[in-house]
Formats: sequence, structure tokens, C-alpha cells
Amino acid sequence: MPFWELQRQLGIDVDRWLLRQSTAQPYGKAAACHAFEREWVECGHGLGQTRARRECQPEYEDFMECMHRTKLAMRLRTILEQRDKMIKEGKYTPPDYHKGKEEPRP
Repeated sequence: MPFWELQRQLGIDVDRWLLRQSTAQPYGKAAACHAFEREWVECGHGLGQTRARRECQPEYEDFMECMHRTKLAMRLRTILEQRDKMIKEGKYTPPDYHKGKEEPRP
């Protein structure tokens, strides 16, 4: 077997290039979304692309949410729209420190 552990013999690690969170991190701590990416990769390992897309969809969605925060942004937008609607209707008045009218600090 001439290609046994070829990556190790050449001193390269293709897996680290393919995974976004697996690169060396400062202070040796894992990246923020490393656990989610690891779960996704472990779920899809050995299944094949077609089955992995179907069976590992929750893990993939968790990983993408950790990376891009799209669901969080949509939720915050909805909250702010609701707050603005309540202010317009007169049902809510934000406190002074939310309006930029904060007490002067010494």
C-alpha cells in the first residue's frame, strides 16, 4: 500500500482545510461553533451525501445558525417591530435611558 497515510507523510492535513472551525485557535481554545460543526460532521460521516443531507438536517441548521445568526436576527427584528408598534399605539413608553436621555455621570 504505497499511499498509506499519505497526508501524514506529506505533512498536510486536508481535513483542517475542509472544516471551518478546526483551524488552530488563539490560546488553544476551541472556536465558538466547533461543537456544532463536529456534530454535523460526525452525523454525516459514512452516510453518503444524499442520506446525510436528509438525516443530518437539524445538525446542519444548528451549525449554520451558530455561524450566521440568521434566526436570532429575525427574532430581534420581530421584537423591535413589535416595540415600535406598541410605542406608536401608545401602549409602551421606553425608559429615559433607552432614549439617550441618561443622567449625567460624575
